[in-house]
Amino acid sequence: MSKADYYEVLGVERGASDQELKSAYRKQALKYHPDRNPGDQAAEEKFKEASEAYQVLSDSDKRAAYDRYGHAGVNGGGAPGGFGGGGPFAGGVDIGDIFGEMFGEMFGGGARAGGSRQQRGDDLRFDMTINFEDAIFGVETEVKIRRMESCGTCKGSGSASGRGPSVCPQCQGRGQVRFQQGFFTVARNCGACGGTGAVVTDPCPTCRGEARVTNEFKLNVKVPPGVESGTRIRYGGEGDAGRNGGPKGDLYVVLSIRSHDFFERHGNDLYCVIPISFPQAALGDEFEIEGIDGPVEVKIPEGSQSGRELRVRGRGVPVLNSRGKGDLIVKIVIEVPRKLSHVQKELVRQLGDTLKADNKPASPGLLEKMKDLFS
Repeated sequence: MSKADYYEVLGVERGASDQELKSAYRKQALKYHPDRNPGDQAAEEKFKEASEAYQVLSDSDKRAAYDRYGHAGVNGGGAPGGFGGGGPFAGGVDIGDIFGEMFGEMFGGGARAGGSRQQRGDDLRFDMTINFEDAIFGVETEVKIRRMESCGTCKGSGSASGRGPSVCPQCQGRGQVRFQQGFFTVARNCGACGGTGAVVTDPCPTCRGEARVTNEFKLNVKVPPGVESGTRIRYGGEGDAGRNGGPKGDLYVVLSIRSHDFFERHGNDLYCVIPISFPQAALGDEFEIEGIDGPVEVKIPEGSQSGRELRVRGRGVPVLNSRGKGDLIVKIVIEVPRKLSHVQKELVRQLGDTLKADNKPASPGLLEKMKDLFS
């Protein structure tokens, strides 16, 4: 498929001046840039087409070859005086200025990469460990946090006179310097200003020209009931101060929870294990245990087996930022006495004798499975 005429792509006449070419390209680039047309493949192709056209027509040698031989003159098609490959982007034409102006219009104001551009402060993270009970009932506590704040001596200007930073004389406020390397124009951060585009000629003695200092402040942290390890609590605007009057970042308090000696937590349910005697398991029983939020009545059904789990509704962990609670799951374990008196042993033997008649032997199928398992 034949390529479109570069002049038609930009919408200019063949005798268009350099300024007319630049203006036409900027209009096309602003209209079809991918950031303004996310996901639009057609717009992306038009943007690439316009960029290619401007790269060729803004270079006097390439433009002359294109005017004489067409696309073959700039794509290594074998025409006399052709460039021998490399494509239209292989030359040393610098379109950085155009993109700088274009991005300024796209993202609010055409400001160059100078020191006057506002920068949002960094977000901060504070790790806080709380007790098991505090995660269930909530807690309010005061913590100390270090952050970058605007310098009070120079009022955030960075300069002793309060004048603020000046345009960097080396990069003229661009924040970058460009140099030719073969066919390419290479850009790198300015060494004089560190890429900010501005320098402070009379630095503040307190912040040394940084406009910010590290201070410690106190924050009252409110932990709601039902949090888990890894829960993040966001405090907007409590992070580092921004640069050049930019907004502050946010602070995130990240929680971790200490373990409990008796309870374990799984989601909103609490788990615990209690030992009971054989008579309690056989005959059933009813007694109280100390729950996380007060006494809990536990009912052991008659004939309960070791490992059975009993659920007590609504005695678990509150649901975070909502109503309701999880459950308390009590696992019972039958505890066998380690030492028995002579009388107790005799009673156990008598009980065993009485139970022999009631105990039925295992089914043949079960016995066969056990033989296979241990053979």
